[in-house]
Amino acid sequence: MKVNASYKDYMVRATAASDQIRAFAVTSRDLVETARKLHNTSPIATAALGRLMSGTLMMGSMMENDKDLITVKIDGDGPMGGLLATADNKGQVKGYVNNGLVILPPNEAGHLNVGGAIGKGSFTVIRDMGMKDPYVGQVPIYTGEIAEDFTYYFAQSQQTPSSVGLGVLMNNENTVREAGGFIVQLMPFADEAVISHLEENLSKLKSVTDILKEGKTPEQMLEIVLEGFDIKWNGTMPVEWHCNCSKDRVSRGLILLGKKELEDIIKDGKPIETKCHFCEKKYNFDIEELKKLCEEAK
Repeated sequence: MKVNASYKDYMVRATAASDQIRAFAVTSRDLVETARKLHNTSPIATAALGRLMSGTLMMGSMMENDKDLITVKIDGDGPMGGLLATADNKGQVKGYVNNGLVILPPNEAGHLNVGGAIGKGSFTVIRDMGMKDPYVGQVPIYTGEIAEDFTYYFAQSQQTPSSVGLGVLMNNENTVREAGGFIVQLMPFADEAVISHLEENLSKLKSVTDILKEGKTPEQMLEIVLEGFDIKWNGTMPVEWHCNCSKDRVSRGLILLGKKELEDIIKDGKPIETKCHFCEKKYNFDIEELKKLCEEAK
């Protein structure tokens, strides 16, 4: 399969072994670098957020409707606190880290200690499919290294045997050199021979970071994971960082605070400034604007 040269960050989708396996792979260097610049994150925080956004993007592409959104939220007791990413099925993602400045010594393997920075806690997936209430699934954090947490979530919450690999490779000056990953899932009707062969492939697999370091494309990544299987490519999609915040959206959020809290803010007699968690954009509201919002609040 040829790579579309006009795509920088992009995702590929495929099936293999006569549709007994479905697979996704993404390269996400540019969007992770965008997030790093916006949030001025440390290498550990950049790696954590980059892995989370890559995994969330691939989960987002599993959704059927254009208005569907998926949010993956990690709440840990480590110094990073937590992080969150939201994606749609059109390849758009945004995310943030609670403490983006966290720095820790390397782990025992000499790599960025993402698991230590996150700690123990919960891994939550929220699927907003336009219905009254979103679907929420939650499992305990498995390792905090994020790829393993996605794998554990698929097994526990969706009963789908999966293998998830995610990686972010940093340059010495703290910019993002490479980022991306893959998700491979077995369908319920997969036979034992297919399962055994896939497990053998995965047991020999290098880390995603090592694969990215070699400059492999998403297609080449899946060809390594799915070696020995017939692969059917099901499309290529550009992916990007995208924040859809606006003053109107922030206004609706302020209305949800309720009349009493808005009245207390108005009593202070000072304009307020709010900031988008995702893109750091600032929105100012003067007293007259706050009074109008208060009239709409309950």
